[in-house]
Amino acid sequence: MSLTDNVLRNASTDVESRRDFVKAGVVTAGLLAGSRPLRSQLQVSYDLIVRGGTLFDGTETPGRVMDVAISGNRISAVGVSLPGRGRDEIDARGLAVAPGFVDIHSHGDGSLSEDPRAESVIRQGITTIVVGQDGSSRGENPGNIEDWRSAVNKQRPACNVATMIGLGSVRGAVVGDKDRPATRGELQRMVRMVERALAQGACGASSGLEYTPGAFASPEELIALCKPLSARRLPYATHMRNEDDKLLNSIDESIAVARGARCPLQIAHLKTQGPRNWGKLQDAFGRIGRARSLGMDIAFDRYPWIAYQTGLTNLFPVWSRDGGTEAFLGRLRDSAVVSRIRAETLAKVELIGGWDNVMIASVRDATDRPAEGKRLGAYAKTAGVDPWDLTVAMLTRNRGSVGMVGFAMSEENLDRILAHPLGMVCSDGGAYAIDGPTRRGSPHPRGGGSFPRVIARYVRDRKALTLEQAIHKMSAFPASRVRMRDRGRIAAGMAGDLVVFDPATIADRATYEEPFQYPTGISLVVVNGVIALRDGQRGTTMSGTALSVAPTPS
Repeated sequence: MSLTDNVLRNASTDVESRRDFVKAGVVTAGLLAGSRPLRSQLQVSYDLIVRGGTLFDGTETPGRVMDVAISGNRISAVGVSLPGRGRDEIDARGLAVAPGFVDIHSHGDGSLSEDPRAESVIRQGITTIVVGQDGSSRGENPGNIEDWRSAVNKQRPACNVATMIGLGSVRGAVVGDKDRPATRGELQRMVRMVERALAQGACGASSGLEYTPGAFASPEELIALCKPLSARRLPYATHMRNEDDKLLNSIDESIAVARGARCPLQIAHLKTQGPRNWGKLQDAFGRIGRARSLGMDIAFDRYPWIAYQTGLTNLFPVWSRDGGTEAFLGRLRDSAVVSRIRAETLAKVELIGGWDNVMIASVRDATDRPAEGKRLGAYAKTAGVDPWDLTVAMLTRNRGSVGMVGFAMSEENLDRILAHPLGMVCSDGGAYAIDGPTRRGSPHPRGGGSFPRVIARYVRDRKALTLEQAIHKMSAFPASRVRMRDRGRIAAGMAGDLVVFDPATIADRATYEEPFQYPTGISLVVVNGVIALRDGQRGTTMSGTALSVAPTPS
């Protein structure tokens, strides 16, 4: 019986024996030498060998018992009972060995300058994050990827970081926060910024069409900005204009943009938001499938949770946010328009099931710190105020910067999205730690446990997909999507990124109520040939780097 079969059919009876392997599974070459006298006499051939694990190479091939050897920052050999020895050897018998996970949609770069350890990233087995998402990329000049790369490398991050160019940031830099069409000259400037970013190694372009100023971009503007992606076959990754009542229209628009630009399309965190929209998933799949049948390159990603995280202002209509934060807050004080804003906002709240389906995730003003982690409806009731009035007051005190988690999706639909052949796994989360400066607020648990959760809940418990399928959706599939030719697979010559875990015990522990908890069941993480996590202990050398894709078309 294969390791995958053991996980799916008999995990409960196998847990204790696998725990024994975890306790004894990470040993040094010296310990191995004691148990394998002949090996100690062999010449050192590799820096690191992971021996005897069930290897899932990232391509959906079922696992096979193999050894993996690393020299420097590259995988140098894969085979059964590799000859020679390593300076360090890991006994992975009874464990799964997979490529380091690639998070296709991450916001982990937001805190690297504060804490480059990226604890919640590394401890999930994620070795590469793809940032610059939802139309937002970092840096004073969003088109200057070389400056961004230099800044990341100065931080010496624990994980690898690749970035897309955020089209919302590009629009903000050229057009500003106003809801108006770009002039011809402005559009030309924006296109040049995108072209420059791609030439310097950006791995795609992203939009956030529920956020300002990206929401003010027309389909024609988006097509123009995405055309430089075509020759490089890099994706347009979109947080669509709407993910609830107008979901299907938004999918049609996204397809039209990618078709007009002749580039691949990546639909970010595909969801059907609000109970009345749960039945639209089959139609969504149908639209995607029809476009594929006509030759378009389309895929999507999703985190394994039924709640999303965003800014509290996202409950408010886009038109009310025209002009930026001060203009938005001014409209909340304007008796001539506030009643319309209130009506449209309350309709959005009703769509997701009411104020108790809104949890406050983060605030800036200390006055509102007690609200973090609380459901807004219940918190308002305890305070003896109307939820709308409380919301306006919090946004005013925090200058619009209030984070929220919204509970609005279907578990059954999530099964189908994760299992779909075009679906891959993302976290859509940040990087934080149980200690230090990034332990703040009440972040969505997806930032601390998405990848282990897919295996624990959707492979092992719900059996929505197989272990080899899940690993593919977390490694080779996303890596190929952004043209990382040397990541996401275990093969000679590939980057030395690995994760070793126990399929029967791997699990997420972060919750909405207690998000600062690390996953369990992951015994080894290797980033660019350097051990980043070993039997629960972090390595002392942080070996991540800023990545770029090939700057020339191919």
